[in-house]
Amino acid sequence: MAEHLVHDLVGVGIGPFNLSLAALADQTPGLSSLFLDAKASFVWHPGLLLDGTVLQVPFLADLVTLADPTNRWSYLNYLRQHDRMFPFFFSERFHIPRREYDHYCRWVAESLPSCRFDARVTDITLDEGAGAFAVTYRGGDGATVRVLARQVVLGVGTEPVVPQPLRPYVRAAAHTGRVLHSADYRTHRDALAGLADVTVVGGGQSGAEVVLDLLRRHGEGGAAGPHVRWVTRTPAFAPMEYSKIGLEHFTPDYVRYFRGLPEDRRDQLVEQQWQLYKGVSAETLADIHDLLYERTIGGAPPPADLHPGVSVTGIETTAGGYTLACRHLDQGAAFTVRTDAVVSATGYAAVRPPFLDGVAKLIDWDARGRYRVDGSYRVALAPGVPGTLYVQNAELHTHGVGAPDLTLGAWRAATILNAVAGREVLRVPERAAWTTFGAPPAAAPARPCDATRRGEEPQEPAAPA
Repeated sequence: MAEHLVHDLVGVGIGPFNLSLAALADQTPGLSSLFLDAKASFVWHPGLLLDGTVLQVPFLADLVTLADPTNRWSYLNYLRQHDRMFPFFFSERFHIPRREYDHYCRWVAESLPSCRFDARVTDITLDEGAGAFAVTYRGGDGATVRVLARQVVLGVGTEPVVPQPLRPYVRAAAHTGRVLHSADYRTHRDALAGLADVTVVGGGQSGAEVVLDLLRRHGEGGAAGPHVRWVTRTPAFAPMEYSKIGLEHFTPDYVRYFRGLPEDRRDQLVEQQWQLYKGVSAETLADIHDLLYERTIGGAPPPADLHPGVSVTGIETTAGGYTLACRHLDQGAAFTVRTDAVVSATGYAAVRPPFLDGVAKLIDWDARGRYRVDGSYRVALAPGVPGTLYVQNAELHTHGVGAPDLTLGAWRAATILNAVAGREVLRVPERAAWTTFGAPPAAAPARPCDATRRGEEPQEPAAPA
């Protein structure tokens, strides 16, 4: 076990959010940083890196641009370094292929000297003598390394969520790929395409992309392709909110407003705002509709059934497949369906990593066992702890729907970087939205009406910060 000098910052996990912080920190002189990840190399949602899928945010929401457009790790510089600037220009893209975003992030991760892969963090403790956190990780060669960090940023991402009835089938040791989370879809897509009937559970973007991909296999190479059943608890297969004003929910302004609400109201809002982060792109829904329209020309039966407002309540193994117990939430009606396979496209959720056990008693958890996170993304710790813990993409309950969205990634990383450095390394905007979230500030006192009569130009009251 080797012990190194104290780093200013150690990041655990190298997904897009911590990679954004690493890229911004790389351009900050005098800051010692190290980022660790258990994977052998960078990879981003490999199970859904399908041809034709695009990022749901514009390319400007890359790792750095919305915080520092001059940064060398921008997507535009990636294009330049890979001689793709002119092809990109002629393609007139605003939303880039998901596979290219993955390749862009991998280019950054492999280029940054602060990023270390094959480094599985096993423990974080407090070294009171050093006045810092001790981060222990195991390298790819099996060696154990201990490093010290004044400040730690958790960016371990989220883990797949599976409905309770399906969990034993997904976890089964003899798992054959017949009941799986969409995170593993790409691995099993060819086998699924050869079945007669596949049920996709979950009405978000991932579920829509799996449904579309399976439907496109019809007639491919002479294959019939599976009949696809799409089931979701949400009341409709609805498009994601993508209006220009609606998108202002993904601004620092809304984050500040949301943080000021009572905890119970925040929890209610997250559930109510599902179309902001669980909806489907209008283009994907249109593609599914158009494909169904073409496949039914001449009276052919539709190759899919769509069931919104339906919950899967149970599953049983039957000969060659499964029987799903379902309930329609509005009608209360129970029914069953028989299927050959189930793809659970039911999203992801933040989890408490086991390596935090060594400092769990120092963290001020809320009543539901979640982090308490302040405006600079610091986790509330016990008084007197000589170190700071930050978190990325585990603050949906305190910061709102922008927490998992790439749009706010660079801004959040810049906010954390400023807090880590103890100074303004990167300027972050005071206001970014036209919308006033919450009650308007108190109006300025009325001005004397005779100011204009004296030939003076009346002055607008100063805008509130």
